[in-house]
Amino acid sequence: MTAEARRPSEWTIHGERIVDDTRRAVLSIADVELPDGVRFEQYVLRIPAAAMVIILDDAERVLMMRRHRFVIDRWVWELPGGYLDPDEDPVVCAAREVEEETGWRPRTMEPLLEFQPMVGTIDQQNIIYLSRDAEPTGGTPDINETERLGWVPLTEAEQRIQAGEIVGAGSVAGLLAVLLAKANGRI
Repeated sequence: MTAEARRPSEWTIHGERIVDDTRRAVLSIADVELPDGVRFEQYVLRIPAAAMVIILDDAERVLMMRRHRFVIDRWVWELPGGYLDPDEDPVVCAAREVEEETGWRPRTMEPLLEFQPMVGTIDQQNIIYLSRDAEPTGGTPDINETERLGWVPLTEAEQRIQAGEIVGAGSVAGLLAVLLAKANGRI
């Protein structure tokens, strides 16, 4: 981008050097300059896109996984989902992850929400789908992914978020999007 096309409040990136490059993340340090001329280094984490699914049954309960997250050292409830493989269609990824992690197969999938969880540091598209119908496959949930599954009443979602039982950005954003859509009569 040329200096003439830049907006006055836009940051300038003078370069970016890779610190670590793995299959699931690229950590780099960007040399950035603010509009007022202050220059500093900013960590940047580039992560593959992720897709998640809210499976909502006829009783308005959401299929969630109880799991331990070692980074924050807490047990939490999460939506099933995971990273997209290279060139994988997000809806295919979302359905695959649900089946692998829970033993349930979504029958329908509709786009619900897309967001970036931490735009100041992390570059990762998150795509959330809504499924209103799923069937058990007979498969067992992956022990590496979940301690147990639960059908959480949608009416308890906000309370569980407030209580810190649901803390992941994708799970929180997805559940709040469903609650908003429901309140506005869209679902």
